[in-house]
Amino acid sequence: MAEQIEVTTLAGGCFWCTEAVMQRLKGVLKVESGYANGLIPNPSYEMVCSGVSGYAEVVQVTFDASVISYADLLKVFITSHDPTSLNRQGADAGTQYRSGIYYHNESQKEVAEKVLAELAPVYSKPIVTELEPLHNYFSAEGYHQNYYNQNRYAGYCRAVIDPKVNKLRATYAQLLNKEALEED
Repeated sequence: MAEQIEVTTLAGGCFWCTEAVMQRLKGVLKVESGYANGLIPNPSYEMVCSGVSGYAEVVQVTFDASVISYADLLKVFITSHDPTSLNRQGADAGTQYRSGIYYHNESQKEVAEKVLAELAPVYSKPIVTELEPLHNYFSAEGYHQNYYNQNRYAGYCRAVIDPKVNKLRATYAQLLNKEALEED
């Protein structure tokens, strides 16, 4: 089957967490941490953290839809964070930590609407994940890229990201890439 390369942009709180989950899925070719749907060009991490820039911490995911469907990718994404928490993920609070799906085309929007409707009954509170077209995407600084893989034993990684990766392994083993299956 021929490759079907697509790109999507997802906000699930801290981009380090979402990056670590997405990197472990088969069919995912690249994950880049960045900022999206804000107000000013070329924001810095400090500007985004201030909460006044309007940006969300996101990951831009390049994937092969012939290997992993967009719907499956979104199901993993939604269930890997709390989509019912407005502008907060755990101890991280502020609009930069909102939950969002920033679609690149109308087809992605339609699939996202279906996935959100399908998963809504799973949660006791309403899903507050925003669904908007992508605009103003900027790559985050280099030290944010591949963060978990380079800092596995850092306190934040062990306390916050490890449980998300462990949940991914337990819930979606059939979607894991070879490297994720071989991790200790």
